[in-house]
Amino acid sequence: MAKSESWEWVKAIIVALLLAVIIRYFFFAPIVVDGQSMMPTLEHNDRMIVNKIGYTIGEPKRFDIVVFHAPQNKDYIKRVIGLPGDTLYYENDILYINGEPVDEPYLDKYKEEAMKLPLTGDFHLRDVTGYEEVPEGHLFVMGDNRQHSKDSRHIGVIPYEEVVGKANIVFWPFSDLRIVE
Repeated sequence: MAKSESWEWVKAIIVALLLAVIIRYFFFAPIVVDGQSMMPTLEHNDRMIVNKIGYTIGEPKRFDIVVFHAPQNKDYIKRVIGLPGDTLYYENDILYINGEPVDEPYLDKYKEEAMKLPLTGDFHLRDVTGYEEVPEGHLFVMGDNRQHSKDSRHIGVIPYEEVVGKANIVFWPFSDLRIVE
């Protein structure tokens, strides 16, 4: 009888481990924010959950925070600024998408601190990527800490297939548990 009960426990543990591996590999994964490129929205060493399945059903939306495979065999976390077909540029610290100014409330804190310096230097999409508009199947991404972010201005547009998923839940440090937008 004890042998039967032990076997049941072993089977339960194996099933639990198998489910954990499947969930982590296909649905959700943890990521650690490395660096200051997403401050003040995300801090260095914040731990987040990446929703890997969301973009198999839908597509990234403007201002989503996404994790993607970067050229140096690293995963980056940045904010989606440009979607396929968008033209975009920055002028006088204002984002223009398809010729219209777009508000970026997540930058308000840094813009106040920057005072006279522009948080985001002027640029046109074509000057930093060579494209007039964001190509189909690609995204233009930027870190919120614009003066200290290696993003699409440096590494180019990001193909959809390199996007791991959307990250919007900080689970550690536990005192900072929150959903970020």
